Amino acid sequence: MIEILRTNNLVTISAVEALLNAADIHVLVADGYISALEGSIGAFQRRVLVLDDEEAEARALIAAAGMGAELRDARGG
Repeated sequence: MIEILRTNNLVTISAVEALLNAADIHVLVADGYISALEGSIGAFQRRVLVLDDEEAEARALIAAAGMGAELRDARGG
């Protein structure tokens, strides 16, 4: 799996997860539990991961939905 997005914004995570699920793209939201354990103060961002072979399609869908600025580049930046 590859990380395509990292944020504390639960609305963005929910929207991206719904978008990808609707397109039958496998998605995993990681670090939700650690975020809850630290009291949701924002110290740990949640990560959105997709399967390597679905990365390009996921990025294209997110960009087309107007959330392209949220995407991490392929090198993790």
